[in-house]
Amino acid sequence: MRTFLSVVSALSILAAVDGSVIEKRQCQATLNTALTVATTMQAHYFNTGTGQYNGGSLWTDANTLEDLHNLMLATGTDQFAARLHIGTAFWVEVTDDALWVVLALWKIADYKIARGLSATPYLNSALTIYNIIAGQWDNTCGGGVWWSTAHTYKNSITNELFLLVSATGALNFPTQAAFLTNANLAWNWLKNSGLRNSAGLWNDGLTQDGTCKNNGQTTWTYNQGVIASGLSALSADATIKTMSTNNILRESCDNAAAGGAVCNQDQQIFKGIWTKSVQYYLDRANDPARNAKYSAYLGSQSSAVIHFATDAAGDPGSVWYAPNAGGSIWTPKTSASGLEAHIAAAKYGPC
Repeated sequence: MRTFLSVVSALSILAAVDGSVIEKRQCQATLNTALTVATTMQAHYFNTGTGQYNGGSLWTDANTLEDLHNLMLATGTDQFAARLHIGTAFWVEVTDDALWVVLALWKIADYKIARGLSATPYLNSALTIYNIIAGQWDNTCGGGVWWSTAHTYKNSITNELFLLVSATGALNFPTQAAFLTNANLAWNWLKNSGLRNSAGLWNDGLTQDGTCKNNGQTTWTYNQGVIASGLSALSADATIKTMSTNNILRESCDNAAAGGAVCNQDQQIFKGIWTKSVQYYLDRANDPARNAKYSAYLGSQSSAVIHFATDAAGDPGSVWYAPNAGGSIWTPKTSASGLEAHIAAAKYGPC
């Protein structure tokens, strides 16, 4: 992993200020579970001919690629080193997809560096994509980057990702001043945008009628997780308080009694992204007190995936909170989501 040389103090991004190293504790039993899930996921969904996942999509494939390298960094193994094939035309159109790819490229770079290999192609590609995204910022609604080049919608996840990627870039590459400038710009816009509601949760986006008001649409779990990773624990706490059933994450579209799937294929990965984002937040915080605060909750997510959501073939389903996988369906996105829960719990959950 690259050495972090500075702290983005203008944000509430927490990093070790005393030069201490991020905690390396891993629970081997939970890592073994994660490895089993990853192996099953690859066998069920990965297409060796295309380098992509059958039933996947670009942005969820990018998250899965990041997850596998996050797992290999934790275990020291190389068994998932085969790369997915990520296209190059997508980021001209959909901004948040592109930002997920930047995060994946940076995680691959961490893995390459940890193995003594060159990370230059991944770092260069990530910077090229990032600079194009930064060019999507304008003054409509007072600022923010657009969800796509159609310039029809400014939303939470795109700008939270822009904050996260910019802040991460500022920490990783302190000589490149644009990252810190954009991180401050993104946070100042987000906190004044009206996207965060009275419950402390981030709604989907702003109205498109010229008024630029909070549209009151769904408070997805991944919206809360990404902002937590990019800024602070405030949204993590709000998520635990208001988006859990029996201490287990529950997406608003999860419904065990519905007799079938309700969440669409994008929404099926959101809960796992929340757990991954909390892991990355705790990595930055490097604070045993914060680790302890979220340990039991992360452990509960992993346990729920094992006992409530996983089918007889060892594949995690979409609904975590209900016994017997009620209401679940099984896709590469639900599998990656469960994998993310196990990896986060291996590092910060109870063992």
